[in-house]
Amino acid sequence: MLRPAGDNPRTPRHLISAADLTRDDAVLILDTAEEMARVADRPIKKLPTLRGRTVVNLFFEDSTRTRISFEAAAKRLSADVINFSAKGSSVSKGESLKDTALTLEAMGADAVVVRHGASGAPYRLATSGWIDSAVVNAGDGTHEHPTQALLDAFTMRRRLVGPDAGIGRDLEGRRITIVGDILHSRVARSNVHLLHTLGAQVTLVAPPTLVPVGVESWPCEVSYRLDDVLPKSDAVMMLRVQRERMNAAYFPTEREYSRRYGLDGERMARMPEHAIVMHPGPMVRGMEITAEVADSDRCTAVEQVANGVSTRMAVLYLLLGGSETALPSASARTEENK
Repeated sequence: MLRPAGDNPRTPRHLISAADLTRDDAVLILDTAEEMARVADRPIKKLPTLRGRTVVNLFFEDSTRTRISFEAAAKRLSADVINFSAKGSSVSKGESLKDTALTLEAMGADAVVVRHGASGAPYRLATSGWIDSAVVNAGDGTHEHPTQALLDAFTMRRRLVGPDAGIGRDLEGRRITIVGDILHSRVARSNVHLLHTLGAQVTLVAPPTLVPVGVESWPCEVSYRLDDVLPKSDAVMMLRVQRERMNAAYFPTEREYSRRYGLDGERMARMPEHAIVMHPGPMVRGMEITAEVADSDRCTAVEQVANGVSTRMAVLYLLLGGSETALPSASARTEENK
C-alpha cells in the first residue's frame, strides 16, 4: 500500500491511486478496516493510536461525506484534525498549492487528506518535496478516489462473503457492474483498478457518450445494455450523472437516460437474489435509481457511509500509527482461513 515516495525508507508513504495497491496491500487494508469496524460497536468509539498526530483535511472542492468521514476516522484514532476549505481561505485570494503546502508543513501536519479539482494535484503534493507529510488522495478531478474504492470493496466483501469469513480473502470470481457516468467518474476508475486487483470481473455500462476514450486499456469489459448484465451481477453500482463537469449534451433527456440506464424495482428483480445495489452518493432519486431501490434492503448506500469511516481509519492507521508488521499479514490470514 501506500508506497514510499522515494528510496529512503523513512520517506512518508502515500495513498494516491488504487492502481498502486497490490492484492496483499488491499486485503491488509480491508482486514484492518474490519478490526476498526468493531470499535464502532464499543461504548467508547476511540483508540489512542494517533494521539499527538495532526491530520489536515485540505479540500479545494465541496464535499460532505468524504470530509466528515475522514474527520470522524481521524478523531476516532485520537488525532488532532484541522479542516481547511479553499473557500474563504487564502486560496480564494490566489495562493498557490505550493504555498498552501508550505503553510501546512509549518503547522506540523503529519498527514494531508486532499481533494482537488485538478487531476494529479495529490500526486504533485506527495512528490514535490514541499511537505514531509503523508498524502491521501480524497478525489482529484476525474482521475481517482482510492478510499471510495476501498470502502466499496469492503462493503462488497462484507455482504457477499461475510465479516468474519472475509478476513484474508479477496473478491475472486465476483462479477461487479458499474453503471452511469463513467466518463467523469473518479470512483469508477478507482473501482476498476482495485476490483481487478482483488480478482473481480468488472463490467462498465453507460451510453457511448459517457464512456472514456481509451477504456479498452482498462482491466474491464464494456456494455451498452444494462438489461444484459443484470442477471449475472453480484453487485451493481449506480453512479450519479455529474452535470457540474459537463459542457455538452451527453444524452437526449433525463427521462431517456433513466429508461435505458436507471435501476428500478423491475430491473432489480432480474438480479440474482444475493446481489446488492451500491451507490457512492449523492443519489439523484428518480434518475439513476428509484426510491424503491434506494430504500430496499439490497441497497448498501447507508452502509457504505459507515464503512467509509472504518476504511479510512485503517488507511490513516497504516500510514501513521501502524505498519504491516503491527497486524497479521494478509498472506498469513489467508493461510489461517484455508
